[in-house]
Amino acid sequence: MKGQTKLTVFLSVCLLLAGCSATRRLKPGQYLYTGAEVLINPDSSGRITDKNQVKKTLESKTRPRPNKSFLGFKYKLFLYNLAADTVKPKGLGNWLKNKVGERPVLMSDVKIKYNNDVLKSYLISQGYLQAEASGDTVLKTKTGKAIYTVNTGIRYKINSITFPKDTGTLTNIINQNKEKTLLKVGDYYDLDTYKNERIRIDNDLKESGYFYFSPDHLIIRVDSTIGKNLVDIRVNIKNIAPDAALKPYTIKNINIYPNYTLRRDSILRSLKPLEYNDFRIYDNRNTFKPKLFDRLVFFKKGENYNRRDHNQSLNRLVNVGAFQDVRAEFLPIDSFKNNQLDLNIFLTPLKKNSLTFSVTGTNKSNGYIGSEVKVTQTTRNLFRGAEQLDVSVGAGTETQVSGRGNVASYSLSAEGKLTFPQFIIPFYKPKSTTAFIPKTVASLSAQLLGRDTVYKLVSFKAELGYNWKESARKEHNLNPISVNLVQPTEHDSAALAALKLKIPGLENTLEEQFIIGSNYNFTYSNQLEDRRKNTTYFFGGLETGGNLWGAFVSKNENGKKMLFGVPLTQFIRLETDLRNYHKINTSGLVWANRLNFGYGYAYGNSASLPFVRQFFAGGSNDIRAFRARSLGPGTYEVDQTQTFADQGGDIKLMLNSELRFKIAGPLHGALFVDAGNIWLRKEDLGEPGIPNSARPGSKFRLRNALNELAVGTGAGLRIDAAIFVIRLDGAFPIRKPYLPNGERWVIHKVDFGSKTWRKENFILNIGIGYPF
Repeated sequence: MKGQTKLTVFLSVCLLLAGCSATRRLKPGQYLYTGAEVLINPDSSGRITDKNQVKKTLESKTRPRPNKSFLGFKYKLFLYNLAADTVKPKGLGNWLKNKVGERPVLMSDVKIKYNNDVLKSYLISQGYLQAEASGDTVLKTKTGKAIYTVNTGIRYKINSITFPKDTGTLTNIINQNKEKTLLKVGDYYDLDTYKNERIRIDNDLKESGYFYFSPDHLIIRVDSTIGKNLVDIRVNIKNIAPDAALKPYTIKNINIYPNYTLRRDSILRSLKPLEYNDFRIYDNRNTFKPKLFDRLVFFKKGENYNRRDHNQSLNRLVNVGAFQDVRAEFLPIDSFKNNQLDLNIFLTPLKKNSLTFSVTGTNKSNGYIGSEVKVTQTTRNLFRGAEQLDVSVGAGTETQVSGRGNVASYSLSAEGKLTFPQFIIPFYKPKSTTAFIPKTVASLSAQLLGRDTVYKLVSFKAELGYNWKESARKEHNLNPISVNLVQPTEHDSAALAALKLKIPGLENTLEEQFIIGSNYNFTYSNQLEDRRKNTTYFFGGLETGGNLWGAFVSKNENGKKMLFGVPLTQFIRLETDLRNYHKINTSGLVWANRLNFGYGYAYGNSASLPFVRQFFAGGSNDIRAFRARSLGPGTYEVDQTQTFADQGGDIKLMLNSELRFKIAGPLHGALFVDAGNIWLRKEDLGEPGIPNSARPGSKFRLRNALNELAVGTGAGLRIDAAIFVIRLDGAFPIRKPYLPNGERWVIHKVDFGSKTWRKENFILNIGIGYPF
């Protein structure tokens, strides 16, 4: 109790000193503005159901806003006051005063009448048609605040809705779609809903050819005189709407300029066009094949203009990746007399060739942090169909910073990727009518990976697949052909042999692996919808290896199926990743959660998944209280003194929960809990002739799964600069699955004051980007 009293006194003194610091530079007669308070119906003249939310909204609409603060400390004003009254144009004082600091917001800046009008206007827009607002100021020694009193009255509801009489085509379209109206009898009066209803009607008319119609040509009249706090709504066309807005338009000519520049404008317009289907193409350089525009432009001659074709055409032309500028122009024929439009599409291509040099930071799931230098040569419009060829070479170095010891690695890579902006499927030509362009991608890559002078891995990969977006939220990726060859090269055989004796499972890393199969991934995300309080991300992946080829390959004398002298890997692998982000408030407080599950079934030549397809646990993006890839499988404990861990499994279960909050500026913090583990589908019996190579307790048993979960917790700091995020997470285990049953919870053994405990348990993770 005494400790709590001392803490309270200490905090009070700190806040008092912070307040004195904020006002010490004020001149006589100046008062620091500390904010606004809104009192709603203080005389109990009316009750509203969401009083706290309305109060918070009203207070946020008052101006000016007080100086920014954190836990009562006005840190920006404090920095401003550190500088002298007069500062030089350059120097620390100018930086404090004009860059990072914030001048004091004074009571003289507060405009009571203006805020009264703002509060009343907002309440009326929400249906409180009899609302009134008044304000006053309260001054103390050197500070002051504004207090506003609002009387809302009773909130009005909609009694009836009337649409314009059916007197022609335009009004007929409005009445045909009135069932989709946003206005509902019994709903509260809401100005935003009325505005959105006008936009909805405008969209319906645009789909029927009314190119020149606008939401401003609609008027919604509200009659609040009927009594009982009800309103009648009448929707009508304004009498002043121009004739052009009241008739539908058809497309006459579609003129495409694929190689347009302003300098060549007059030359291009004077050319004789190439007539192709419904298009007239003006390009004497034959930059693109005419059939490309069948997939990019959705308008047809003689059809009514509609907004859907307009938006989809623009989206495809922009997203095809061949043009730096896209512009569509609709021109009326004979000055609006004959209800026809000419469509002119002006396209400025990107440069044929470009060379990109990039230096990037890397943060991988195995706990390695490093940098990579990459040079990419891009060739666009390779076959005159907006294709793109990317050829890149790269080199990088990495160091495992979250584990013990210092494990370094290097990599050299080369990749060629050819992208076609369409589906290329033998004997079949699918049609895509969405705004998103489907892609066929063929890629070939090679990589040399050297790990701490102990061994090298050479990897070759070839894929042919398809990528398409079903909508803005849903994306599919299908690779019917995927070939991966991994060949190890021993560098220091003596060191490698010693490691094999100490680290069971390392032998799997160095197996020659030939994977030929298919894979499919599905991604769903609504994270870009910022207005949502809850957003969701889902990833689902299915991969098969050797299933088709295994049916045609016979076994050798050792009973193994071989292809080109390499054992054929046969397996099925499934992985899901579900994430949810809940915005607790508008100040950056977010609760993020993830559930990750993976299952692999190996058969034929393999008892477990190939190493490059296994699941791993531990690391900066995983269970952060354990070294990268050092956790599991099951209750097995790898030798923690070894710099190499790489313990893989066939089954994985992981749960993460993280509370993220903003501290100041780009500095963010987080508190987190991670839980999970990996397992083998079959018990690891070890390698013949290699002692201690078995991993007891590694087999998955459903009844024991929860009891074999590892749990870790910790806190982190993040610098979120929008274009990049640097993360520092400190974590420690509170449950160790490899301890004897009944002794696995170790939260009571946490001892930050012990150097030995910190060395054995505390993990500092450095990461780039958020963990999930």
